Amino acid sequence: MKILLINQAFVSPEEPGHTRHFELAQYLRQHGHDLTIVASDLNYQTGQRIIERRGLAAEQTIAGVRILRTYIFPALHRSYFWRIVSFLSFMFSSVIASLRVKDADLILGTTPPIFQALSAWLVSFLRRKPFLLEVRDLWPEFIVGMGVFTNPVLIKLARWLESFLYARATHILVNSPAYVEYLHGKGVPPNKITFIPYGTDVDMFTPEVDGTPVRRRLGLEDKFIVLYAGALGQANDIYTLLRAAQRLKAEPSIRIVLFGDGKERARLQEEAARLELNNVLFAGVTPKKEMPAVLASAEACLAILQNIPSFCMTYPNKVFDYMAAGRPTILAIDGVIREVIETSGGGIFVPPGDDEKLSQAILDLYRDPARARLMGLDARAYLLKHLDRRDKLAETLALFHNLI
Repeated sequence: MKILLINQAFVSPEEPGHTRHFELAQYLRQHGHDLTIVASDLNYQTGQRIIERRGLAAEQTIAGVRILRTYIFPALHRSYFWRIVSFLSFMFSSVIASLRVKDADLILGTTPPIFQALSAWLVSFLRRKPFLLEVRDLWPEFIVGMGVFTNPVLIKLARWLESFLYARATHILVNSPAYVEYLHGKGVPPNKITFIPYGTDVDMFTPEVDGTPVRRRLGLEDKFIVLYAGALGQANDIYTLLRAAQRLKAEPSIRIVLFGDGKERARLQEEAARLELNNVLFAGVTPKKEMPAVLASAEACLAILQNIPSFCMTYPNKVFDYMAAGRPTILAIDGVIREVIETSGGGIFVPPGDDEKLSQAILDLYRDPARARLMGLDARAYLLKHLDRRDKLAETLALFHNLI
């Protein structure tokens, strides 16, 4: 099979970010199939150029995976208007680049952002091939819930585009069980939806990884580290974490370390300085291949989102990495991911937006390290049974076979 994926935010293990599609491409290659990826030429977290282009697109091959890097207007950390301009620029350039790919049996589109999914539909329409729509997060549901879209005309247009793609997709792949019910509510028939959670690479993230070099580099060898790894954007509610850190200033052995970048980073650093938070460290970004050691440096890990109803439906990928690494998760997200953590016994749930209970959860694990270690082991045991990525990739391959 020859599969074409359009994903402007695709990253390789050499970059910071989520590498699920790279791992999918490698898995397909091992089984005699090809996944060609059309991606932007900028990293979505750092905004740094990945490859120099001469013309519309430049070709990369990483570990046998073919990637076409095409133009995107650089608008990292700018206003939402300019980010939309950036998304539209990739939408057009990706269509042109995709049509230059000689063979494709299936076109795979992914959202968000939703405009690249529109590109995938158009390519599938022009080439008369099946269109698989992968829904990783709900757009525009999330941005409406966060108050980013308030204009009723824009909201109506966004919801029309969402419904347009759902109706025209040959099939829809979702990574959260709650998205299945959401799509049913949008009129999508059950036989058109497949739920396959991403899981994580249980060989990459293990409790046996040595995090000492990372602790030494950060100068935190003797500290209790609570780690957040991921985007520093509006959705992530890091301001609540900073307020929790303010409550923990009297505990000199606790440090909160944030690995990641995003639109809010500069303002978050300013707020941390204003609050004189010497217990908070912004550690920057790191390539995915180095993340196992980063997670191994922590005693506990944190996942946090804003307190809006639509976020109750999401399965954050970082939580699965935390679990595979054998680290307890402090979870400030309600909903389906809370069910995973509580069923596995792999962490502590705190109500989103509650900095007092968040600080208390951190304090509880700090004061009972044996409990924290046991939670981490229980989390990994659950993940090995239910969310091993090798199993999920096999399910995805079977879906491709059925569609083609």
